[in-house]
Amino acid sequence: MNRTILGIGIGAFLAFMAFAFGFWGFVGAAVFMAVGALIGRAADGKLDLRSVADAVTGRRSSS
Repeated sequence: MNRTILGIGIGAFLAFMAFAFGFWGFVGAAVFMAVGALIGRAADGKLDLRSVADAVTGRRSSS
């Protein structure tokens, strides 16, 4: 699937959530989509959650 088409679909979904459920519906949908993307990347092995947690807590730097 073309990434432009995917981006249009995601934008349309977020616009629908904003119109149907207001600002907080939009924010909630965006947060759940981001969490789902992170979980999907972790399941594919493309994201190391331990490294992310260490970076967020300040134990490691990215440099």
